[in-house]
Amino acid sequence: MGRTVIVGENRVTVWSVQLYTRSAGTGVPVVLLHAFPLSSAMWLAQREGLSASCQVITPDLRGFGGSRLGDDEPSIDLMADDVAALLDQEGIERAVVGGQSMGGYVTMAFCRRHPDRVAGVILADTKASQDTEQARENRERIARQVLADGTGVLVEEVLPGLLGQTTKERRAMVFGRVRGLVQSAPPGAVAWAQRAMAGRPDSFDTLAALKAPALVIVGEEDQLTTRDDAEAMLRAVPDGRLTVVERAGHLSAVEQPEAFNAAVASFISSELGEAARPHG
Repeated sequence: MGRTVIVGENRVTVWSVQLYTRSAGTGVPVVLLHAFPLSSAMWLAQREGLSASCQVITPDLRGFGGSRLGDDEPSIDLMADDVAALLDQEGIERAVVGGQSMGGYVTMAFCRRHPDRVAGVILADTKASQDTEQARENRERIARQVLADGTGVLVEEVLPGLLGQTTKERRAMVFGRVRGLVQSAPPGAVAWAQRAMAGRPDSFDTLAALKAPALVIVGEEDQLTTRDDAEAMLRAVPDGRLTVVERAGHLSAVEQPEAFNAAVASFISSELGEAARPHG
């Protein structure tokens, strides 16, 4: 017998910008922040698979999905403050905060700016180092091209790196779904986020100062943020564990959701104990 998952949809206004969020389940609040250039739609399998043991909160970061972009200068810190304001609106003092790729950058900024609100950290297919000069220049090139010509450059240059070889060869439906999400990304949000990511600082000191446990996840086939990047983050945190997701690339949560969810559920159950027992 299948279990019905009730997903709550909500629009909240933070800093005069309207943000859209989807939530499912009850219990320990777990905020999951999406990858670039996707939206909270990527977390469908997590809302379904994790809602028995926790409250899964998946906002659209500003400019993506149903969230407005606003007029602020590009900033990962601002995106992190959006998440804190969203928790305020939900009446949540502390949460497990995690993200994939760009969502991981926002997670680390949240840990730096709101450390007392972090009950646990999930860093999936991301890295703590800042961009090289070459990477910053490439982000600016893509930002300008998207604003001038639309999202075609994302399909040509960004999409291939998001998915592992196994997914490309064997999971056409997953590839098609991710392609659709990439194509639907608003050009203004894409450019803003590229510039925000280009300006982010190194986060190794932030990880070293963590007072909460951390789960680091990396796709076995991830070529963008590699296992070496994952192990560097693991070495930095005082209390961490690593999960390597087999047959997955950069979007491990989308490519192998069962393995991803199992890692998250185990982390929450073991680290947060009674508060994470299944409900209903």
